[in-house]
Amino acid sequence: MRTKRYALACDLKDNPELIAEYIKLHKNVWPEILESIKAAGIEDMEIYNIENRLFMIMEVNDSFSFERKAEMDANNLKVQEWENFMWKFQQELPMAKPGEKWMLLDSIFKL
Repeated sequence: MRTKRYALACDLKDNPELIAEYIKLHKNVWPEILESIKAAGIEDMEIYNIENRLFMIMEVNDSFSFERKAEMDANNLKVQEWENFMWKFQQELPMAKPGEKWMLLDSIFKL
């Protein structure tokens, strides 16, 4: 199965204590969240941060689609609980539509 890579960005609230707590929470992500990520066809995921900016890289297999992932998440109470909890820390990027968290980045260079 081949993989495809996506890059996404999200902002955290500009509060050092909240940022530190967000990072700590991501060192021990709930097992149900990890299971839902894998079940959606995401083979690998990494999140990086600088100050209050987050950058995510996802490697996905052929079964993955953003629409399918959104539907799976909407029907998973534990994922909804996690996502609602994460809004305590996250904020929309300036160009985001209301309620839009992670935004897909366009690739502009590849070596």
